[in-house]
Amino acid sequence: MIAFFDTNILVYAQETGPKGDRARELLAAGGLISVQVLNELVNVLRKKFRRSWPEIEKVLEDVDNALDKATPLTFETHAAAIFLARDHGLHLYDALIVAAALEAGCDTLFSEDLQHQRSFGDLRIVNPFSDISL
Repeated sequence: MIAFFDTNILVYAQETGPKGDRARELLAAGGLISVQVLNELVNVLRKKFRRSWPEIEKVLEDVDNALDKATPLTFETHAAAIFLARDHGLHLYDALIVAAALEAGCDTLFSEDLQHQRSFGDLRIVNPFSDISL
């Protein structure tokens, strides 16, 4: 399995509780993210969690150590995302994540926000929290 992580998985990894535990377990197994995911993570850490820049830099260092190097957001990724948004009804930022995962050759995209078990070619969306009740 080659896993790609949506931003929400990295966000949950910053929290306590069952979702945080599951997110950290998944990330410890390794996988990929895109630069967009890093940008979204920084935005959430600053705005929602009100983390300081040094705290954010530590989180980014931890992510860098746990996962493969973040894939770039290229014009080709953007063009593929436009196609996905147009033809599959995805929001653009979700489509950018799907496009990056497809370009990286991933077969699993862990995300709480996208439709569980939906497929895009060989890429399957998995909500790792679908069995966790709150």
